[in-house]
Amino acid sequence: MNKTDLISQIAKSVDLSKADAGRALDAMIDAIIKAVNDGQKVTLIGFGTFMITERKAREGRNPRTGETIKIPAARVPKFIPGKAFKSSIK
Repeated sequence: MNKTDLISQIAKSVDLSKADAGRALDAMIDAIIKAVNDGQKVTLIGFGTFMITERKAREGRNPRTGETIKIPAARVPKFIPGKAFKSSIK
């Protein structure tokens, strides 16, 4: 399923136009990204939690040459699925 398919499904489920459903989806995604960038956790009960985690600097290997390289520290987004979401997977 891609974004267009998701918008169609939302529009059909709540009886909205595809344009309104698209704007609602975009607004939700933007709100989640902004909150996570501000250091907040976004928890959607039953679905999951979005957050930022800190990844430490580490050493790795270039698989082509075998050369040791330094991988810098990074802030990365993380999603932890909720209990209801996990249990719905068959």
